[in-house]
Amino acid sequence: MSEKNTDALHSVLSTPFLEDGYIYGVCSYGQLRCLKAATGERIWETFNATTADGKEARWANAFLVKNQDRFFLFNELGDLIIAKLTPKGYEEISRAHIIEPDNHDTPHPVVWSHPAFANRRIYARNDSEIICVDLAQK
Repeated sequence: MSEKNTDALHSVLSTPFLEDGYIYGVCSYGQLRCLKAATGERIWETFNATTADGKEARWANAFLVKNQDRFFLFNELGDLIIAKLTPKGYEEISRAHIIEPDNHDTPHPVVWSHPAFANRRIYARNDSEIICVDLAQK
């Protein structure tokens, strides 16, 4: 085992989500993973929610928030993603770029702040501004 070829889930910034015997979370090179909670067996992984090119990137991240049968994922690129996460895989439903990453303490600009949700809105911030985006269907 090495810090790069991890065998489980080495979550750095975001909190993993446990549901129905499976853990969903982001590992230290940006792998959004599903693991069987009882054994740690890796069921699937993807970079599609965390990186621009679908390839690994050190510390790449997305915050996961469950809402009914879907997850809201807010990644370090400033994208808000609505997706289904199940043992069968990652199913992206929609994606919108809502704020520019402007923290330059990493090799590429990032947003590393957890969003807040209230009253069908997301509140997100980078190092320069705070925004509110209405999520209600019109």
